[in-house]
Amino acid sequence: MPPRSPLPPRFGLSAAWMRTPDRDPADPRPWPTMREWLHARLHEHIDVPDWLAQERFVYDSGAPVRADDVYAPHTFVWFHRELQDEAPVPGEMHVVHRDERLVVIDKPAFLSTIPRGKHVQQSVVVRMRAALDLPELSPLHRLDRVTSGLLIMATERRWRGAYQTMFQHGVVDKTYHALAPVCEDLTLPRIVKNHLTKRRGHLQAEVVADAPANAESLVELESERDGAGIYRLTPRTGRTHQLRVHMNGLGVPISGDPLYPIDRDVAIDDFSTPLQLLASGLTFVDPVDGTRRSFESVRTLPLLAATSTTTATAPQN
Repeated sequence: MPPRSPLPPRFGLSAAWMRTPDRDPADPRPWPTMREWLHARLHEHIDVPDWLAQERFVYDSGAPVRADDVYAPHTFVWFHRELQDEAPVPGEMHVVHRDERLVVIDKPAFLSTIPRGKHVQQSVVVRMRAALDLPELSPLHRLDRVTSGLLIMATERRWRGAYQTMFQHGVVDKTYHALAPVCEDLTLPRIVKNHLTKRRGHLQAEVVADAPANAESLVELESERDGAGIYRLTPRTGRTHQLRVHMNGLGVPISGDPLYPIDRDVAIDDFSTPLQLLASGLTFVDPVDGTRRSFESVRTLPLLAATSTTTATAPQN
């Protein structure tokens, strides 16, 4: 683990770091200076001499890395990444609860949980760290980018372990609601069990026939509205795309799904058709103080396309 960053967050995003390897006398790639090591690592991505001149690389102490500094093994170097332009994701982020340990966000569709790939500034973590002035804010579980609803976050690193263990052990009761077609031949309620896997580089998760079940969901039809069904979904495991795959497998794919039953190749900045899947409820016994916690989404189905970007906050509870 690296030491604490000497650089403050920028736009809600923590500084990146690299560590020089230990010097090996037999290493055929000597780096006499820190500039040469940085060039070897980063020259394909940035103009290293220009960044050095601007003092954009710093050591643990906060002192800038100089071009002629002698190479030092096992040394951390910190810097802020260049951020690409991103289309602002529309919709409100409701803070439904905030206390010393937890923040509960009700996120809109299309907003990534964590900064990654093409979604950095447009992520819950980056936006809410800046909005709430909580530089260590981090999610305890994840929602698909296209899924709306409740996301629980720890305010500081020191609280993360106990709550993450709670999610890993499956002791959090999660409730989702989905809008999907009604099939008269489908008998509900029904428990769906199968083996799901998602291969790297493949957008869709797959069902593996004849393999031991690793995914389980309870599917119930709660009501009907304008020819569509409002389904109550209770996942008992947490596989990637689990509810979307299970609903599709029952012949009632969730409305607005860009991947199931087929990949519709929706543009990354097309926010016109929200997936009609809502993480609507979370209930658990708090591992720190033993109290029973229960949260509900402020959103209802159907989820409508948003046109503007705002961040809503709420008083501390």
